[in-house]
Amino acid sequence: MSAQSTRKLDDYFKSLLDIEGFSSVDVSRNGLQVDNDGAEINKIAFAVDANLETFKRAAGCGAGMLFVHHGLLWGEAPRITGNFRGRLKFLLDHNIALYAVHLPLDENPRLGNNAALADLLGLKEIQPFGLYHGRKIGYKGVLDPPIPVEEAVKRINFAGRPPLGVFPFGRDLNRTCAVISGGAAGEALQAIAEGLDLYITGEAGHGIYHELQEAGLNMVAGGHHSTEVWGVRRVMECCAAELAVEGEFIDIPTGL
Repeated sequence: MSAQSTRKLDDYFKSLLDIEGFSSVDVSRNGLQVDNDGAEINKIAFAVDANLETFKRAAGCGAGMLFVHHGLLWGEAPRITGNFRGRLKFLLDHNIALYAVHLPLDENPRLGNNAALADLLGLKEIQPFGLYHGRKIGYKGVLDPPIPVEEAVKRINFAGRPPLGVFPFGRDLNRTCAVISGGAAGEALQAIAEGLDLYITGEAGHGIYHELQEAGLNMVAGGHHSTEVWGVRRVMECCAAELAVEGEFIDIPTGL
């Protein structure tokens, strides 16, 4: 295995993911959020969320860095109080660096959550989809042969966990499909506007229910966590292959 400094890892992750390109539209403070004391890193833990339980498991497996999709820092710097103080103190006490990548990990065409979901579904003729502050962060494509909603659920399933919701308001067989992981129920309106058969995201939304029903669009809410395990796992595999750095995926599902 090859030890790496946080500076080298920061350069590496920025070479993989368009971190700077999303700085004006992403409220996440993407990149290195908490540094270590300069110690070299032999193992990186990977997880969806930055929280105390994840930090404890990262420390327990001997990781010197934790790479997450949802970090600690969003928008303006928070006050260092309460749970935030406890989380930050744990990272500093255990000399664990924290690296977070939000929208750039959703959008990436090779390593991203949405690219992985498109691959799992077997989409063909893949194109960008889902305009968000001027950037398309999801993907759409063709299912050939067409598949029922139930088959789509099976293909994106992670660890045998059921989806949050299935809304079968459209065709029995779906030929066109779009995917945006996480909390993107509202982007179903873009799928409706484009005349797609199936839309897959992480969370459902009360306000979108009747829009789906009246437009005849099938939607699967696979779970925010479950649809966003894929990107961090792909980055972990990339680190192992290209940097020879040991990685471990920490799975702490929220059920949401």
